[in-house]
Amino acid sequence: MAPQDHTVKSFDVELRRLIQEIAQMGGLAEEQLAQAIDALARRDSEAATKVIESDRRIDTMEHDAGNLAVRILALRQPMATDLREVVAAIKISSDIERIGDYAKNIAKRALQLNQLGPLRPVSSIPRMGKLAQQIVKDVLDAYVEKDAALALAAWRRDEEIDDLYTSLFRELLTYMMEDPRNIGPSTHLLFIAKNIERIGDHATNIAETVHFLALGRTIDETRPKGDTTNVALDG
Repeated sequence: MAPQDHTVKSFDVELRRLIQEIAQMGGLAEEQLAQAIDALARRDSEAATKVIESDRRIDTMEHDAGNLAVRILALRQPMATDLREVVAAIKISSDIERIGDYAKNIAKRALQLNQLGPLRPVSSIPRMGKLAQQIVKDVLDAYVEKDAALALAAWRRDEEIDDLYTSLFRELLTYMMEDPRNIGPSTHLLFIAKNIERIGDHATNIAETVHFLALGRTIDETRPKGDTTNVALDG
């Protein structure tokens, strides 16, 4: 085998390893989101605690993927499509890490909610969570398959999450005005809903990265945005 062939083969092996690490990391974040929403719906403090603890693994995987990407850039000096692959992996791993953080935040809020009485809108939040989870799954599948059409379809669905968030936001404000005792749990639910909405935003980031990776061009549409509350809620 010629030295150049060996170099190309080594690069391909490292790139496949990087893509696999990102896919595994994404699967873990998707699972973490599902478990956080389930813990919230069932008022399961033990399950919520496990979600919080599992976030460290995603952080470690992002660190490892980043180191591998830097190694590839430094030693292989990829060009054109290969360079897009590595840069896309770095961007996507960052978005996945943030998705994991928001899932952890949901679990933390679930723990706090369990100290209070149940509030009716909690039943609508799992719908948002399931939708966000499906979008995350679709963009991760699109990444592995380099499927621009799937990425675009998922990107367009983010508006559904925004619409659900806006509707829930207004409903919770009504509850808080009706009875001051609803203010505490309603506030936690608002933060949870906002975290899910932000997960949708990071999923659309991934969709945009995948679309560019697959086709070499950005999505030629205005980014969907249905959230009209204009209130900064995070964490």
